[in-house]
Amino acid sequence: MAQRSSGVYALLTDGSTVQIRPAQPGDFDAVRQMHASMSPDNMYLRFFSLSPQNADREAQRICGTTGPRQVAMLAWRDAAVVGVASYDMNDAADTAEVAVAVADGMHRHGIATLLLEPLVSIARQRHVRAFIAETLVENSAMLRVFADAGLPVRRHFADGVVDVTIPLPSSDGDASLADYLDAVQRRESRADVASLKHLFHPGSIAVIGASRRTDSVGARLLANITSAGFAGPIFPVNPHASTLAGLPSVASVEDLPEGVDLAIICVPARAVTDVAEQCGRRGVRALVVITSGLGDAGPELLATCRRYGMRLVGPNCFGIAVPGLGLNATFGRSPVLAGIAGVAVQSGGIGVSITEHLSRLGIGVSSFTSTGDKYDVSSNDLVAWWEQDDQTELAILYLESFGNPRKFARTARRVGQQMPVLTVIGGRSMAGQAAATSHTAAAATPLVTREALFAQAGIVAAENLGELVDAAAFLACQPVPGGPRVAIVTNAGGAGVLAADACGDNGLILAPLSEQVKQRLTDLLPAGAAIANPVDTTAAISADVFRACMETVAADDSVDAVLSVTVPTAVADPSEAVVQSAVAKPVGAVVMDQAEIVRLLPRPGTTTDQDTTERINAVPCYAYPEGAVRALGHAARYGAWLSRPQGRVPELPLVRSADARALVADFMRGNPPGGWLPAGDVAELLRCYQIPQVTTVVATSEQEAVAAAADLPGPVVLKAAATGLVHKTEAGAVKLDLRSASDVSAAYQELASSFGDALTGVVVQPMVRGGVEVLIGVAQEPVFGPLVVFGLGGIATDVLGDHAARLSPLTDADAHELVHGVRAAALLEGFRGGPAVSTEALEGVLLRVSRLADDLPEVAELDLNPVIARAEGCLAADARIRLTPAEARDPFLRRLR
Repeated sequence: MAQRSSGVYALLTDGSTVQIRPAQPGDFDAVRQMHASMSPDNMYLRFFSLSPQNADREAQRICGTTGPRQVAMLAWRDAAVVGVASYDMNDAADTAEVAVAVADGMHRHGIATLLLEPLVSIARQRHVRAFIAETLVENSAMLRVFADAGLPVRRHFADGVVDVTIPLPSSDGDASLADYLDAVQRRESRADVASLKHLFHPGSIAVIGASRRTDSVGARLLANITSAGFAGPIFPVNPHASTLAGLPSVASVEDLPEGVDLAIICVPARAVTDVAEQCGRRGVRALVVITSGLGDAGPELLATCRRYGMRLVGPNCFGIAVPGLGLNATFGRSPVLAGIAGVAVQSGGIGVSITEHLSRLGIGVSSFTSTGDKYDVSSNDLVAWWEQDDQTELAILYLESFGNPRKFARTARRVGQQMPVLTVIGGRSMAGQAAATSHTAAAATPLVTREALFAQAGIVAAENLGELVDAAAFLACQPVPGGPRVAIVTNAGGAGVLAADACGDNGLILAPLSEQVKQRLTDLLPAGAAIANPVDTTAAISADVFRACMETVAADDSVDAVLSVTVPTAVADPSEAVVQSAVAKPVGAVVMDQAEIVRLLPRPGTTTDQDTTERINAVPCYAYPEGAVRALGHAARYGAWLSRPQGRVPELPLVRSADARALVADFMRGNPPGGWLPAGDVAELLRCYQIPQVTTVVATSEQEAVAAAADLPGPVVLKAAATGLVHKTEAGAVKLDLRSASDVSAAYQELASSFGDALTGVVVQPMVRGGVEVLIGVAQEPVFGPLVVFGLGGIATDVLGDHAARLSPLTDADAHELVHGVRAAALLEGFRGGPAVSTEALEGVLLRVSRLADDLPEVAELDLNPVIARAEGCLAADARIRLTPAEARDPFLRRLR
């Protein structure tokens, strides 16, 4: 049998797995066998003939020596090839002929489209313009494969043959790429969901490692499963017991009935891989491995799951729960309430905390997964499951690591249009930044990177677990605010002030109340009341009057949400009025003396049926104004993300990607480990992407510097070019306002004296006056990909640390948010009568820098600092680019870990 260890596994439409890998010479027999076994009809549709030589010729073509002009991919299942896809370049260097064949009995499982996807990825990396194919008119299955791929298809019919042309997306700005990736993601999501049904909707469960010791994990797991009310068969596996928890026990995995859906494994670490192998042979469909400490046996466990097509949660996990099915396969102490929140965590302890809070609040859980070491099932899978399960209305994640952040962001962005996705920002450490060699790299901390991911995906990101629970309480039972304008109604003036301060801290605005509303409030309230926002009703008013005040301010068109802040008095408890008020806008409440940090106040008539979601007709009530306002702020930002234009990655005219790739390749040939590009190459690379820059001349001698300055208008600037130089101003490497040849000579001599042999030359530029200095840069993050950073430039870069970031590729909406999202945005917009700069020009540079980073994965760091922004445009005055060896990666290819 051919060696197949180099491939990746992926899911078919029915949730089963195949291995995908490039064809190799040793695969000849397997490829020939697949084609030789085809039915006459299948053979004729593929080859237009029934020649007995077809199988040999095709195997030779597929398994022959491959190179840049030929690519062939195989799908393997049960040690046999079940699908083949290939392309061969035509004489025209930018088109390739594509062919696909699927084994008899394996049609309609999605193999053909699954094999096409890596061909498309490779072809795009090699700048193939289009695939072409010939197929018979009656080959409707193949025509459907091409049509369903998600790419534009052109057909030409002649003499019973269809000539198919499939243009490939040329860049991230090609509109067809987004449509294609959407189609790929829809296929992946359907396959994901099919593969997870055995985990989250099992018909039978085995508990392997169930024990008679009541203090053991295995005993607790079995007790939780039996007590939760799971309706299907439950099989304890223990060689030393005939019954456990009142159920008949089986001695070994081999004694299980064939095809158990889900096995929970809690045996000692040394036995896990053997047990997994036995489960695979017995037809078990999915595993949850509680055991920790697998060490070197981990890869063998995953390989076993892949070989048998079993999905795996864990190892080193707390288990899973689907309360609506009576499934509690965890070793937690308390039952989990059925409800609407999907929860996925890597840490079991945090999972316990979150689920107990959700249960206490009455929000409940649709499904819970502790992913543990996350060998297989990840947040991507779980978000896809929640999207379609008809129960989940709120997704909550605690992530300590990302396997494929760009794919996760795309999935979360799609699901976020349907339900809020919440998380906690972990991993705030600055570790790894000590070696940063540019301003951009120094700004690209783990925190900045994660914040960029969450912002682009519309994820509600809390700073701690308490804030997460607060936000979940609001979003579970209130509509999303239509904007940031808040009306505060309180019976305690000081509490209203605290709430108003919190609004300012969380990006919310106190809504200006109309004169009609103010008059109505005047009529309702005593003379000592305050009718501006916040509305201070005074402590002596009744609950009915307080309710009327809430309804009055909520009716104002300038109000997007209402916050009541109350303290019970001997006269009345205004909090009672909150749930009785007829307010159609989002409402939050603060009751200053309540013990719970947050609780839900049911509205009148709410059902107490624990199995329905209608009961979450409630008002979230907080102990402190700050908690309520933070939760409302998260909801308002989520609403703003929902309503913002989705944006697009624009086509950029006059980009010379091929020239840029050639420049980078030439540098890397001479510098295999990489390094900083020379100033001249930096300027040329920026010109390839039409990034505006100050006229730059590189001089390697005093005479050249003087001559260059004479050719430039007005005063000039000299900047030292020296190995390892980052902070030019602090190092004395910049000489400004040089007006004569003697000034230039003197400046050059000073630089030569200061930097000695490290000086490789100088950069001569005209002096640019005025404008606002900003930083635009790229840091290549090993897991997340290119991160585009924007902020104040010049010496303010490191002093103020005012940066925003987004992951590439940037959409036009991303670029707009970057420019207007920094704290110093007012400087760009004309602060206190100062001249406004062209923010459109800055957005254009950001988009071009993003395209450069996507085209050239070798760009490890790019630092444009400063970029001088003015009303008429912007110019990069200084630029540094560091290259490292890299290969193009396609994060959107379908593959299991």
